[in-house]
Amino acid sequence: MHKQTVRYLIGGIFALVIAMGIGRFSYTVILPYMQEALEFSRSTAGYLATSNYLGYLVGAWVAGRLPIGNKRILFLQITLVVSILTTAFMGFTNAIIIWYILRFISGVMSAFIFVVITSLVLDQLASSSHMHLSGLFYSGVGIGIALSAVIVSPIQAIFHWNGTWVVLALFCIVMFVLVVLFIKPIPQSKQRVESQKIISQKTLPGSWMKWLIIAYSLEGLGYIVTGTFIVSIAQESTSFHGDAAFVWFVVGVAAIPSCIVWSKLAQRYGYVKILLISMLLQAIGIVLPALATNSATLYASAFIFGATFMGITTVCTTLAREIAPVNSHQMIGYLTAGYALGQMIGPSIAGTLANYTNSYQYALVGASFVVMLGGLCLIGGVKYDRSN
Repeated sequence: MHKQTVRYLIGGIFALVIAMGIGRFSYTVILPYMQEALEFSRSTAGYLATSNYLGYLVGAWVAGRLPIGNKRILFLQITLVVSILTTAFMGFTNAIIIWYILRFISGVMSAFIFVVITSLVLDQLASSSHMHLSGLFYSGVGIGIALSAVIVSPIQAIFHWNGTWVVLALFCIVMFVLVVLFIKPIPQSKQRVESQKIISQKTLPGSWMKWLIIAYSLEGLGYIVTGTFIVSIAQESTSFHGDAAFVWFVVGVAAIPSCIVWSKLAQRYGYVKILLISMLLQAIGIVLPALATNSATLYASAFIFGATFMGITTVCTTLAREIAPVNSHQMIGYLTAGYALGQMIGPSIAGTLANYTNSYQYALVGASFVVMLGGLCLIGGVKYDRSN
């Protein structure tokens, strides 16, 4: 494998750990400690999550419109620095209004970083004919989730909730140095040759992109219900035995290899077909705790959820890049914006429904139906599938 490709893969994984695994998802694990120490309400915790999702939506929408074609690497470095600062500053204040601002900015940066690093790494993989390794790159999100699930508790025991944010930011600084060392510009002349090579691989018509965006937006709306509430469902269930935080660890561990597995399957059997199957499987995983909230169904749901949510992102963004290989960051930006919109609306609807019915059951059934509907939107694209 080309040395440049290996460097981009490693740098890409670290960028995802910083922006998504820690910047975005470590909040899920630190939240109970913050609530215990400061005694703020569940609704405040939910609004903090929503402010992050709103930031992610704004970031994804803006990222798709930014004319940063030749400045992607500089833009990536600046946004990573801001992301690390928002993580650190969470530990320096108890003011909830400042937390809202920090979580919003963190969300914007997560989206910027995700869109830009995805376009950089996928372009490099396509140009070196190693597109099948895209799953390895996306495993960075799962690694970050599993890492935060494991290290937050022992760090918190020593440094308390506020020190935990600062220690995580210090970890991020080390990874940032590695991103800067590994992700370096490719000469312009080489990029032009590679772009031409990429265009010839296009198989899906641009007009089909709207169906991919609709499906991925519905995925964002449905998946986030489990992503937001699965630990709470475990904590509130009398028939669940064990540490509820371990449920989140299962999600992270299942997510790490999932991107590689789904990517390989898509290469072999066709991207649209595998995307459809993974969404239908996720719909089954989401509905499991609605049938019974015991340890078995919650761990199974966490595993299926972890094994599919990043796999779906991997296949979706790879497919989007194949449809629009030139200015890929714009198409990935629009796709991510649809996903982020769904993701922002989902927890509010599910939370309201759960309060009204005094159960997460109906919210989970609804989320499962939405993801299934998203999968069915892809049926028309199966005929375009090209498998190797």
